[in-house]
Amino acid sequence: MEIVRGHAAAGARILSGSSSALLQLAAEIAETHHEWWDATGYPHKLSGDAIPISGRIVAVADVFDALTHDRPYKLAWTVEDSVLEMQRLSGLQFDPAVIAAFNELDHEQLAGYVRPATVRHLSAVG
Repeated sequence: MEIVRGHAAAGARILSGSSSALLQLAAEIAETHHEWWDATGYPHKLSGDAIPISGRIVAVADVFDALTHDRPYKLAWTVEDSVLEMQRLSGLQFDPAVIAAFNELDHEQLAGYVRPATVRHLSAVG
């Protein structure tokens, strides 16, 4: 798990040192998108407003994407279950203000390109 958790710091190292504002933002996001609102995230155990807003926003986007899409270790969750889980984690993993903004979005539209797992598996067979 420590190796997996190292990706946040590794991504930040790879992207750091540039004079490009875009790459500086990318480095900030890479380093902070797994920090949790309640300080139980990684790599620095930042909490609340100490986590840059870019990391707080991308954390919500990243988790929604991960939940609503198949991964090698799990099938996609329904959009409804994904949204409920993210709302449950408001104030723990996620900034409540970012979740409030997320709640205003059309979640079905955000995840609209998700195909049922059976379609993906059948098409992968060839």
